[in-house]
Amino acid sequence: MIGLLGGTFDPVHFGHLRPAIELLEALSLTEVRLVPGRLPPHRPQPRLTPARRRQLLQMAVADIPGLVVDGRELDRIGPSYTVDTLRAIRDEVGPTEPICFALGSDAFCHLMSWHQWTSLTQYAHLVILTRAGHGGGMPAALNDWVARYAVQSASVLRAEPAGRVYRQPVARLEISATSIRQLFAQGRSARGLMPDVVWNELAGSGEYGYPQVST
Repeated sequence: MIGLLGGTFDPVHFGHLRPAIELLEALSLTEVRLVPGRLPPHRPQPRLTPARRRQLLQMAVADIPGLVVDGRELDRIGPSYTVDTLRAIRDEVGPTEPICFALGSDAFCHLMSWHQWTSLTQYAHLVILTRAGHGGGMPAALNDWVARYAVQSASVLRAEPAGRVYRQPVARLEISATSIRQLFAQGRSARGLMPDVVWNELAGSGEYGYPQVST
């Protein structure tokens, strides 16, 4: 059983990596593929280039067993639609391998605005990453849809290739890529919010604004 976790990773930080590790262990996944999007349809376009974001993400996961980078969306021209990615991965792994596509509860609340959102469960299970203190706010129609597919045990995910919705608690880390970019732009340190190898790479480059001293 494999997991997928998308995002812009602009830049990658511990708020991305820690939930991925918890997902890997909680569901006993073979691997979690981090899937950076090229052109996210529902958020501002990334500051860093696709090649640079892929490079930093690969650096971040190099020493974390079970986390790998899947760069297919960066290589695909046009908007990064999740349904296209899931369809392609399903074709690769075959019809019986369980796939878990994970997303935060805040993003899940907006699922009905996603391209062909009702088709997602044809190709994968949806795993909602829930964090303490998040109040929800799920539309009634989406809540009704979830009720038809929701399961309470992770063992069901392993028994079926796709089609279920499962909630997985993860640690709440108050880290965002937006705040990190602001720190860089203000000339303040973002160290400790991301792996040192990523911070050292970005600290002297000035890619998000003022360069920092890398030591």
